[in-house]
Formats: sequence, structure tokens, C-alpha cells
Amino acid sequence: MKFLAITLIVHNDRRSPTERFREVVDNAVLAEELGFDGFGVGERHERPFISSSPPVVLSHIAAKTSRIRLFTAVTTLSLLDPVRAYEDYATLDHLSDGRLELIIGKGNGAAQAQLFHVTPEDQWDRNREGYDLFRRLWREDKVTWSGRFRPALTEAETWPRPLQRPIRVWHGSATSKESVDLAAYYGDPLFSANVTNPIEPYADLIDYYRKQWVRYGHDPADALVGAGTAGYYAARTSQEAIETYRPIFDARLALFAKLGIEPVFATLEDAIERSSILVGSPQQIIDKVLRYHQRFGHEVMHLHADADGLTTKQHRDALELFQAEIAPVLRQEIPSRPFPGGTA
Repeated sequence: MKFLAITLIVHNDRRSPTERFREVVDNAVLAEELGFDGFGVGERHERPFISSSPPVVLSHIAAKTSRIRLFTAVTTLSLLDPVRAYEDYATLDHLSDGRLELIIGKGNGAAQAQLFHVTPEDQWDRNREGYDLFRRLWREDKVTWSGRFRPALTEAETWPRPLQRPIRVWHGSATSKESVDLAAYYGDPLFSANVTNPIEPYADLIDYYRKQWVRYGHDPADALVGAGTAGYYAARTSQEAIETYRPIFDARLALFAKLGIEPVFATLEDAIERSSILVGSPQQIIDKVLRYHQRFGHEVMHLHADADGLTTKQHRDALELFQAEIAPVLRQEIPSRPFPGGTA
């Protein structure tokens, strides 16, 4: 199994945006130091996130690191001009020495949809059309194309040409079959959000992906799945882990109440039992990931890159424990294919 650390760059008023961006870069450097396989930056265009420009953030991380793969999580092609998105990411591909991978998706949030004049009626069509053009721009030196949502192209050239030809693109999936079907159609990997709900709806979408994968004529052995987690904290004993993490979980419940959101999991114990949250001893976390793997068949998993309410020491200690005692077992128990470029 391979492991990514991902951030959506949630920001509050306790620190400046400058400090928050520096923390993200520092966490990426730490992830490489500890042995994570990838680091991802989300894309959001509304409060409380300041992750509106992943290629800029990832370019800075590329300059501070040398080995770790760099992911977007997700690139919201439904909001973007595919030509401009291609130019940004082809440039980043060179600056990172070919360490870039994309996770694309429709994106969430009414505010950002209004900002870019995207409607519920056209968002999926925009996502599919945008990816079709983006994919062609990455592969073809000259592109002739027409669609609904941007001006047509005739023998268009885009520069720079990318370093990775082609780049691997994952499709982020949360609740709907559209992203799943798009991934299967193009023979691309799927990354399940696996954050908000119990295991069943995510497992159903992954099953659908594998079914559609075969329907579109791909070899079942080539299907590739990743999955997220709803939170992480490991300690030597489950009692210590729960005691430390409970105030963080309770703060999350308080925020839900303030926003008028009914939580899916009303207590930390319920979340540990039924959600993808990883809180407990190393062995408990290993057992839980293996249980999820039996249902998902996933080879890649993400943890939150941010401290998420933990102290700096608690955050680092938990990540060090993950890499020392959890990751080695999961890497052995769950074989995974190399990342592009021969990365094991």
C-alpha cells in the first residue's frame, strides 16, 4: 500500500494566510522526511479554505522536496478553462521533475460554483468536457476541438509540452456515479473520498467502477483504487489515542451544530466503529485498514496532512508512529503497483 498526506488548506483567523501556507509547505517537507509516497493539495474557492491555487502551492513544495509525488486533491475542471489548467500543470510537471499526479473532480460548494457561473444542471457536463479537452492537450501537439463551454480550437498548440507523456489522472469520487463512470470510461484510477459516510456507499461506487471498467473493455486487473480517511491519530494504547483525539472530534461536532449540519456519527466511539477515521493503537488501525481493503481493494490511502487540532508534537509523533509501525505492515500485507516513473 502507498500513503498520501493531503490538505485542503482550511484557514481560520488564529493565524495569517502567510503562516498557514508556510505550515502546509513544512508539512509537505515533513511528509517526505517521514517516508510518505505523496503529498496532495486540494482546490476550493470559498471559505474557510485558501486552496484556490494548487499549482502555485505545489510548485513551492516541489522546490522544497526532491522525491515525494505531488498530487492535486482535487483539480476542479468543472470550474476551470482546460487550456489554462493544462498550461499551469504542464509547467508544474517540469518544475517537479515529473513528480506530478492529478486527482480531478467536479468540486463541491455553492459559493465557488456561483463564482465561476457553474450550475447544478451543467456541472457534470463541464467536468466531462473539460477533462476530454485537458486529456487531449496533454497528449497531442496540435488539437482541433469544439465544445459547449469554451471557444473552439483549430490546430491549437499549447506550451510548454509536458514532461510526463501521459500524466496519470485519478478521478475523485464522493457520492455520485458520474465521476466513477468517467474514470472507468477512460481507464483511469479512482480515488474514493471515503470521509463523510459509513463504508457502504463508497464500496457501492467502487463496485460500480469495476463493473463499468469491464463494460468499457478494460482488463479488470488494471483497475486501480485509492481511498481517503476521515481523520488520524495513533498512540501506544487506544485509551490514550481516544483521550487525546476526543476534544478534536467534539470541536468538529460543535462546528457542525453551528452550521446546522446533522452529524453522521454522533460520538467518537461511533465514528471509530463505523467511519473511516483511524484513531487507536497501531494494531487497531492496521486491522481497520485491512477491513476496508477487503471491501475496496484499494492500493493507495490518504491521511490528513494537517495537525487538525493536535499540537505540533502530537502531530509529528503520530505520523512517526504511523511510518514506524503501521505503514510497514500495510505495505507488506497490501501489494501496490509502482507509481509512474518507476517509483516503487
